Amino acid sequence: MTVQRTRVDVPVVIVGAGPVGVTAALLLARRGVRTVILERHRDVYPLPRAVAVDDEVRRILQAAGVGEEFGAISRPAHGLRLLDARHRVMAEFRRTGHGHHGYPQTSMFDQPELERLLRDALARQPECELRSGVEVTCVGPETTGPVRVSYRDDDGEHHLWAEAVLGCDGANSLTRDAIGAGWENLHFEENWTVIDVRTDADVRCWEGVDQVCDPHRPATFMRVGEDRYRWEFRLRDGDEPVRDLVAPWLPPSYGGEFEILRKTQYTFRARLADRWRSGRVFLLGDAAHLTPPFIGQGLCSGLRDAYNLTWKLARVLRQGGDGRLLDTYESERKPHARHVIRLAVALGWAMTGGQDGAAALRRGLLAAACRIPGMAAMAGRDLSRPLTAGPLVRRRMRRSLVGTHCPQPWATAGGRRTRLDELLGDSFTVLTATDPWPSLSALAHGLGVRVVSVTDLGDDGALAAWLRVGRADAVLLRPDRVVMDVVPAGSADFTDTAAWASVLHTTRSPFLPPRPTRENGLPRSARR
Repeated sequence: MTVQRTRVDVPVVIVGAGPVGVTAALLLARRGVRTVILERHRDVYPLPRAVAVDDEVRRILQAAGVGEEFGAISRPAHGLRLLDARHRVMAEFRRTGHGHHGYPQTSMFDQPELERLLRDALARQPECELRSGVEVTCVGPETTGPVRVSYRDDDGEHHLWAEAVLGCDGANSLTRDAIGAGWENLHFEENWTVIDVRTDADVRCWEGVDQVCDPHRPATFMRVGEDRYRWEFRLRDGDEPVRDLVAPWLPPSYGGEFEILRKTQYTFRARLADRWRSGRVFLLGDAAHLTPPFIGQGLCSGLRDAYNLTWKLARVLRQGGDGRLLDTYESERKPHARHVIRLAVALGWAMTGGQDGAAALRRGLLAAACRIPGMAAMAGRDLSRPLTAGPLVRRRMRRSLVGTHCPQPWATAGGRRTRLDELLGDSFTVLTATDPWPSLSALAHGLGVRVVSVTDLGDDGALAAWLRVGRADAVLLRPDRVVMDVVPAGSADFTDTAAWASVLHTTRSPFLPPRPTRENGLPRSARR
């Protein structure tokens, strides 16, 4: 065997070619950043795992360039129902067919199909290179210069030197170990069996997710595709036949085709990495957080990580952005990940938390709460609460739009109907409900961003109404469509320009072309 010991320089190395890693590469490619992805499997992992995403994540897939293709392999879901032990409906949380981000609030899909279309998109991008069938052996400890990533393949040992490394390598992440991160235990651990089935039976379902709140046999059921279904059951002593487990959903004495695609056991855990970054190495997805699946946010959280980090990293690498941009990745994403995990844990314990009297009381209180007018609607709202205040979230007023996502209606450009994000592009944007005034135009010119009047978009007034409800004359949108700052109604300027302008450039004045001082590709201010 020939052992190769060559040094190769690359802007970004991504460890792991699951949906999070490949999406991160596609998002970076759209901003001109070259990546090398290292993956131990030679092909897409063939068994289904994640089965649901929300409308915000559909918008992220749109940004990655696979929005239409994903629409062709997914189906909207009606929401969530809570059933008692006899499968009677206790509560129903409806999800709409058109959410804030322009897509169904919940979409069901088959993960191998998603991964294949992501890989197909990756192959079309000259900035992306996938090296599969390799074993990453070391992510170097360098914190002030390029990071060494070592891996083995059939030809021997290789080394890459990267300006940044994204650890998208799952719950048993080597990257997490390399940066010395540990787990914070959020106190949920249960063993479940997951069963994926293909059948032509007339399965009893409502095109949504059922959670069976049975202290003796808690379960989850959902329809994934035309003839694809998933059941999840908390494990008990002994191994019960699949047919016996799923019998309540099948026609009596059904004897037709029933193909078990997968039956496996999982330990559902709630954990959060105590640090998500060391120098130029970042953790994303399951490497940074683990959540029980009860609200369908495992993969969603990882794709949110990718969207949050990639535009910031691209700005630092290619546009002279200040290194403080990278500090905001963990400070913005970690509180949201914790919030989602706690929601999943709370719902899990309410539905499945043991067989004692307290568990029965919890379920009774849950059922009673769901009968309160408006409670079901509140529980079904978007899970993306506003980002916490920080350098890129200038929240100075209560009930401000800052930190929230801009809606995505259909708009008109050149006589063609398109989704708003396709019209806005990949950079910052100023949306205004009034004619741009001189100071606003000067600021936009200094940042190199577009000013778009919502009255010219042909969106049936959706954005104008959104600004009006938010009491804003204009907003500054980040590339990830989060509102960074607002011009309050009747005001003359953004609320805190000085606080965020310096973060976007390394120069003293944010309104002059950047003069980045670079060493090995990153501004010195980005070095840690």
